[in-house]
Amino acid sequence: MRDQEPAVGAAERRLSTKETAELLGVKPETVYAYVSRGQLSSRRDPSGRGSSFDAKEVEALARRNRRDGGGADFGGELSVRTRITLIDTDRYYFRGVDATELAARHTYEEIAEWLWTGRLRPGVTFTAPEASVAVARRAVDALPEHAGPTDRLRVAAIAAAAADPLRFDLSEDAVLGTARVLIPTLVAALPPVRSTHRDQGPLAHRLWGRLTGHPADDASLRVLDTALGLLVDHDLAASTLAVRVAASARAHAYAAVSAGLGVLEGPLHGAAGGLAHRLVLEVLDRGAAGPVIADELREGRRIPGLGHRLYPGEDPRARALFGLLEDIPRAAPALAAARDIVATTARHAPLHANVDLALAVFTSSSGMPSSASETIFAVARTAGWIAHALEEYGERPLRMRPSGRYVGPRPPRPLPE
Repeated sequence: MRDQEPAVGAAERRLSTKETAELLGVKPETVYAYVSRGQLSSRRDPSGRGSSFDAKEVEALARRNRRDGGGADFGGELSVRTRITLIDTDRYYFRGVDATELAARHTYEEIAEWLWTGRLRPGVTFTAPEASVAVARRAVDALPEHAGPTDRLRVAAIAAAAADPLRFDLSEDAVLGTARVLIPTLVAALPPVRSTHRDQGPLAHRLWGRLTGHPADDASLRVLDTALGLLVDHDLAASTLAVRVAASARAHAYAAVSAGLGVLEGPLHGAAGGLAHRLVLEVLDRGAAGPVIADELREGRRIPGLGHRLYPGEDPRARALFGLLEDIPRAAPALAAARDIVATTARHAPLHANVDLALAVFTSSSGMPSSASETIFAVARTAGWIAHALEEYGERPLRMRPSGRYVGPRPPRPLPE
């Protein structure tokens, strides 16, 4: 949401994002969710980076949250200590290191190792034993032809688990070994677009042949590998929370990843990239964003690929990918369409591009289906899910068990007749 500009009185007291979060008892990134819901107004701090908030407004909101038992609009604030990802205004960090800089300099596999262990392993490449791949492929091949990418990945994860008698070993070394085998197994289980495809090189190279039949070029492979690295984690997204709940119950790593894949398939999580892909293609087909946006708004639909509850400005993941896409000539028309979408929608609402729109430019200009971004997202996020599962295995078992706030009729009631 665009920062609002309230009148500044002589006695007005402003709070930083951190101070506001502390007063509300939430994480700093959740403050911007209150802004996006219209419960708080913010203003860019002229003295430096970030936003500031009116102290009286914040205190009033804190009182309402306490009265409602933790914030009726958010259902209570679930806060989980983590050392993995920090989201701060318009940037995000993996173990304290700027995530966009990591993705610009390191491969997906190297970033995954950083998330898991806090150490970089230059040149690391994940490979899977043929036995694991064969079991997963047989299971995936048995699915109906119309099965989606998340269906295939979930079945591949379950099949790989069934073939691993050591899956219940939750020691750190065992889980890391599982992760390094599971991710390439998921990719290898997906059917290649061309029968002549041969698996070789880093994971992004192997995944490319399962997303499109177009020849791979260095610039496109760099975009795909960078996208995987950027998407590897994003704090407690819905699918990641599901993984942590599973890990809290001491489900093994395959089962935890399967839980994440189940949530990812929801239309409000993993499907957003496909909707943005189709939007970009429609703008290209009709020659301008104006009539397409008008139709979307007339039907009461939100515009996919725009806005993010955790970023008041442009999604840093989108910014990084757009920069790389500018080096790919065939992506120029889709890039222009995306910019037209942003500019046209800005007349209606001040929303910025998010990573789904950037992925849509990449997938639509690379001859990929609309489901490709879901596949990219799921493969990338598997490494983040493993990182969160590892962290949760070190916590008290079954701690992810909140209590419901009962609001139904008070007992005792007579038996219904």
